[in-house]
Amino acid sequence: MEVKTCGRPIDSLLEKVLCMNILSSDYFKELYQMKTYHEVIDEIYNQVDHVEPWMTGNCRGPSTAFCLLYKFFTMKLTIKQMHGLLKHPDSPYIRAVGFLYLRYIADPKTLWNWYEPYVKDDEEFSPGSNGRMTTMGVYVRDLLLGQSFPTRIKMHHKIANAEMFLSHNLE
Repeated sequence: MEVKTCGRPIDSLLEKVLCMNILSSDYFKELYQMKTYHEVIDEIYNQVDHVEPWMTGNCRGPSTAFCLLYKFFTMKLTIKQMHGLLKHPDSPYIRAVGFLYLRYIADPKTLWNWYEPYVKDDEEFSPGSNGRMTTMGVYVRDLLLGQSFPTRIKMHHKIANAEMFLSHNLE
């Protein structure tokens, strides 16, 4: 059974410029050969070192993480696969891509149920290219509240149950 989605076409989930850059990137075109969920997870493990939308430095194309995220959009992940991403023991970046997938594609009414078990997760990682460390729980809360990244990601839908989230003592 697939993850219940917000119903938006995948080409409208991300900002238009980012989406166009992903679809035209040589790296994304190389991902066509990947046919399985496990191949994409391996690629995240081997290639992703931040989960910002854009590459850093002089080359300003879409990040590896967002190309792989878009690849997952095209695969329409199942509930079992989603749980596998969120609980993956090998890399926080695999988990972070899973949380991004949900933030962009999941039905807003289901988002809290997916995120709630992780809002106090203490695994540390650096979501940005600046090396600043945070916990997965803080990252998840920032995604829920739309406060993630120095370059804020445009989120297309409001969070159902935001009041419930905010009413919890998360500190």
